[in-house]
Amino acid sequence: MEKPLPSIPAKRYFTIGEVSDLCGVKPHVLRYWEQEFTQLRPMKRRGNRRYYQHHEVLMIRRIRDLLYDQGFTISGARNKLQEIVQVERDKRKAGEVMLEGVEVIEVDSGFDDFEDSTPGEEISAASQKLLLVRRELFEIRDLLTASY
Repeated sequence: MEKPLPSIPAKRYFTIGEVSDLCGVKPHVLRYWEQEFTQLRPMKRRGNRRYYQHHEVLMIRRIRDLLYDQGFTISGARNKLQEIVQVERDKRKAGEVMLEGVEVIEVDSGFDDFEDSTPGEEISAASQKLLLVRRELFEIRDLLTASY
């Protein structure tokens, strides 16, 4: 019998090595899954280092479960995840909130420019406020998700 996966610590970002340990999957498999599952997009920083967020760790665990435990093929797991994503969207439209399982987060890519800006670059005051609110909301979501 396989030992259960460790609990996910309340951190904002995880390295590929940490995610590998948390999900029981080797780093090269995680890099491969990034190519196969479009929902899996870790942030990349200097030197193309990957940083995963809590919802991505949950997604990887779901992918692992579909492939290793339920016996899905890559294509089948991809289709199943798309179904799950659609169900989550439908629930959100109906006003329901889902805090466990796969979280679907549609991030406006415009914010990526703010996060990667260098100290010399100017960011408008409104953009800075939006970025702070966004960060606080992500932290609140992570805290709520960690409590389940």
